[in-house]
Amino acid sequence: MRQTRALACAVRGLRADSGATQEDVAYRAGITTASLSRIERGEANPAWTTIRRILSALDISLAELVAAIEDAGL
Repeated sequence: MRQTRALACAVRGLRADSGATQEDVAYRAGITTASLSRIERGEANPAWTTIRRILSALDISLAELVAAIEDAGL
């Protein structure tokens, strides 16, 4: 559960920092807005392919996601 919360905080923060809406990112990632919302609230444990799609939609690297997770400190 702790990892899911850290991922949620990281994805939400990276999206917010980019200035994109959930709708924008979900569309570019090819997932529903509801799915992205659940991920950002820590209510879903996304598959690796979904994480890769979100990273691509945000135009960030896996290293940047890992750094954001570590910064979340959860």
